[in-house]
Amino acid sequence: MNLASQSGEAGAGQLLFANFNQDITEVKRASRAAGLGRRAVVWSLAVGSKSGYKFFSLSSVDKLEQIYECTDTEDVCIVERLFSSSLVAIVSLKAPRKLKVCHFKKGTEICNYSYSNTILAVKLNRQRLIVCLEESLYIHNIRDMKVLHTIRETPPNPAGLCALSINNDNCYLAYPGSATIGEVQVFDTINLRAANMIPAHDSPLAALAFDASGTKLATASEKGTVIRVFSIPEGQKLFEFRRGVKRCVSICSLAFSMDGMFLSASSNTETVHIFKLETVKENGLSLRPPEEPTTWTGYFGKVLMASTSYLPSQVTEMFNQGRAFATVRLPFCGHKNICSLATIQKIPRLLVGASDGYLYMYNLDPQEGGECALMKQHRLDGSLETANEILDSASHDCPLVTQTYGAAAAKGTYVPSSPTRLAYTDDLGAVGGACLEDEASALRLDEDSEHPPMILRTD
Repeated sequence: MNLASQSGEAGAGQLLFANFNQDITEVKRASRAAGLGRRAVVWSLAVGSKSGYKFFSLSSVDKLEQIYECTDTEDVCIVERLFSSSLVAIVSLKAPRKLKVCHFKKGTEICNYSYSNTILAVKLNRQRLIVCLEESLYIHNIRDMKVLHTIRETPPNPAGLCALSINNDNCYLAYPGSATIGEVQVFDTINLRAANMIPAHDSPLAALAFDASGTKLATASEKGTVIRVFSIPEGQKLFEFRRGVKRCVSICSLAFSMDGMFLSASSNTETVHIFKLETVKENGLSLRPPEEPTTWTGYFGKVLMASTSYLPSQVTEMFNQGRAFATVRLPFCGHKNICSLATIQKIPRLLVGASDGYLYMYNLDPQEGGECALMKQHRLDGSLETANEILDSASHDCPLVTQTYGAAAAKGTYVPSSPTRLAYTDDLGAVGGACLEDEASALRLDEDSEHPPMILRTD
């Protein structure tokens, strides 16, 4: 996400952009010297700054490894990597209407496109590449970058708010359907047609996020007090969570865990809320049996819930909203940030990348919830800073609260499963630039597994 201020100034450390990999993982071959031939799952982060862009990987709590750095392009305000492949989409503040698609491991530019207005967001999956302008959206085929469809005259969207599902079978795009109320337009990017319009909130939208399966969509409005989760494409409300009551906040980021069990919400305050999406049986009963209250406040709450049928609908709705399962207290307030729920060393973690130039790592107890412990913070400029170590490395994977949590972590329950030639000419509003990759047929986006193969049209 864009970490620069509204005036366009970078945050601390000259950061302009940060984003986690679509599936929060990178496939990496283990060291042959150690005799390990299997693949390990690690986490990946892309960072854009005044000086260029970088990719980081993190397979353990202790080390944030810089795997690539490019200084050829300055003022990178958008850098989106396609999963663990070598395909990367780049936008610079010096050419905000131009999108460059590159093979970063070869250091070559594949193609570029110019648009009629500033590019506000770019989203990728294995089928589509989406370019979001303030009042239009361009849908490209990821395999040849041809423009398949243009959604024109969308409601003004100055923040470039949109979300693209990473699932091939449910390849949906979500974007605001109104600038005055919280309508969500859901678009089928495979069949190129509108799928649904969801009246999610009374206020304009502030954040959108799909789960890994593409069957759930989380939404938040500019008020920031209520988070809702809808089924896709039906649009049925599945969950409703209350983030707070006292004050309205600006939601910075929504993120599902890969198993779809947890949802995190960060804002411009010091608190990150993590909600638990309780599964429901076919008969409508929760898998977790209701517990009898043991305190005076518990009994009082039970009485209030029993009386909701006699209260006004607004009050009843508030009582029925879920509360945070776990919370995180950030050491800052007011910085733009992006959060992610990942499993590292078999333990669920909350990762927060912020405009102050740091990555914060917290442990999440999937059994008990509560306040999450800060385990480590890393600088996003790639430098080592041992003074920021919060706990000894030996304690990083110890049980945090109860033995049941340690047992759950040990079981691994939460491990997520040529000469220059003219490129594309289209009549849909995006102008294709020059293709600089000569050996298109030999292009591999990942040395281990190609997804997808990039096919350039030569005409």
